[in-house]
Amino acid sequence: MADSELNPSEDLQNADIAAENGAEGGAEGEEKKLSLEVKIDERSACERHITVTIPREDVDRFLNKEFDELVPVAQVPGFRPGRAPRKLVESRFRKDVFERVKSALLMESISQVNETKDLAPISDPMFDFEAVEVPEEGDFIFEYDIEVRPSFDLPDWRGMKLEKPVREFSDADVADADVSFRSRRGELKETEEAAASGDYIHTKLLIRYNGEVINSSEKETIRLRPCLLFSDATLENFDEQMAGVKAGETRVLKMTLSEEAPNVLLRGKEVEAVFEVQTVCKLVLPEVDEEFLGRYRMESKDQYYAFLRSQLEAQLTYQQEQTAREKITANLLESADWELPPALLERQAERELYRTMLELQRSGFPVQKIIEHTNILRQSSLESTKKLLKEHFILERIAEEENIDVEESDYDDEISIIAAQTMETPRRVRAQLEKEGRMDVLRNQILERKVVDKILASAEFEETTFEPYPVEMATLEYPAGGSAKSEDSSETVEEGVEVVETTETTEATETTEAEKEAGDAAQTEQE
Repeated sequence: MADSELNPSEDLQNADIAAENGAEGGAEGEEKKLSLEVKIDERSACERHITVTIPREDVDRFLNKEFDELVPVAQVPGFRPGRAPRKLVESRFRKDVFERVKSALLMESISQVNETKDLAPISDPMFDFEAVEVPEEGDFIFEYDIEVRPSFDLPDWRGMKLEKPVREFSDADVADADVSFRSRRGELKETEEAAASGDYIHTKLLIRYNGEVINSSEKETIRLRPCLLFSDATLENFDEQMAGVKAGETRVLKMTLSEEAPNVLLRGKEVEAVFEVQTVCKLVLPEVDEEFLGRYRMESKDQYYAFLRSQLEAQLTYQQEQTAREKITANLLESADWELPPALLERQAERELYRTMLELQRSGFPVQKIIEHTNILRQSSLESTKKLLKEHFILERIAEEENIDVEESDYDDEISIIAAQTMETPRRVRAQLEKEGRMDVLRNQILERKVVDKILASAEFEETTFEPYPVEMATLEYPAGGSAKSEDSSETVEEGVEVVETTETTEATETTEAEKEAGDAAQTEQE
């Protein structure tokens, strides 16, 4: 048959199919719904196993639509584009078309299941895409697992009785805040004296288990504080145990890894932390003089002390919110006895830690205090994540019932507050959040605070005394026990760990250009 010759009957058949498809679309071009058969197996409060059957007529409809669009443009050797017979096009492109139809059917059917079965997914569907195949004949049946928001009766949240910490900050409180602020910007001076609480050590650090080194760092700069926090362990009485150490000496201290340490083989095991001290340093605080004030774009000591007082007040506000929120959470979670899947908790743990970090940043806490708090949470991450997730589900339900939502202006306000407290620009804060894909975390934080404010508006308060936060702990942002290993592995962990310097040391350096630029934000906030 010549290239220019056509099959009239085939042309008519294609035209009939196109007409039928056009009719199915309706006057407004609406897609016809799939005639699905759906079976849902409820495996837990948040887990659903779903079996979907798509009838053959729907499969053929999608296949016909794909081929209808392909035939007029298909390039087949021996024929001009769009002139090859349909049967030849179907044979040549069958595999690719079936793959496209598979994707379209999966996407459409899962979306339809979520809508018609009133599911509220909190994760993507879980199945092996490559293993799923559209059959040549018969219905298309596939299965998948999905995590959904649990169904529960909303507890009574109106008229709660709550505590409210209060405090009038004295000049002594501001003086303590001044020392804390300047200590994070001081200068380390090497000394021959023995180390005491509050001093710094430069040290090689080895972590041993049964005499074998499982983790190491050639140089750490650590302040002697009552506790040294790793992300998977706490070394208690650290400053007392290191007191009197001098350069060239070694101290071996013992600690126990948490039950949720990344290295599953060493969970709950006692390890040795070996400190090979290289130098001891005293911290010299900068004077509050013109040069110091200029670094932070402050014009006077009064402005500086006003800034410190504002940070104390922001931390008091945070404590008031947390105290109320803890009581609110306790009340709301009394009947929340539904279980959350371990896999969900593990995936959400880091996300919830990040949300906590944003909240602390917003409230003016120094970076060191934020690391300290997140390290404590990491040591019991699954339990704390379980509590935070249940709280989120309940607050989200209240938000829906009360028509509470997040506006674009809320994002701007929140970012401006974080920027002012962290001495950064709003533009850079937003850019960092967007780069890390964390804007949804910020949204949850804003939404939850709005709901908590709604609950507080109807609550009854009893005032208590706010106690200042204790001395900051020393922190190292990595797991002492090393990286994660599978439970069936018999090898000792020897994977490299990215070592991060203690934040206090990082901040005890010259002012960066970013700090200078960020001073404007702090000054504007004060004004």
